[in-house]
Amino acid sequence: MDRGDYPQASEKLWGAAAQAIKAVAAARDWRHSVHRDLRRNVERLYQETGDAELPRLFTVAESLHANFYVDFMSGEVVRLHAGDIQRFIEKLMPFAEEAHSV
Repeated sequence: MDRGDYPQASEKLWGAAAQAIKAVAAARDWRHSVHRDLRRNVERLYQETGDAELPRLFTVAESLHANFYVDFMSGEVVRLHAGDIQRFIEKLMPFAEEAHSV
């Protein structure tokens, strides 16, 4: 982001979100090999917790992934969404950690 390459920053943010979902899925022995699996896993967590922010924040991550290819977001919006992705990851990490502490 500091270099102004917002499409690349968008893809890095998407990658961070995807890896967080994969960490949870691996800890719970859920499939996580394709994009559809990632969405399904977020929906499973939503159903389990009732936390409506999870699918909403995942949608932000998906839009950042699309921005890598289409470059439709301003730098200001990418920076705004960086905070959303940080929040998303913070929400996911306890699910990955709880499986390792059992």
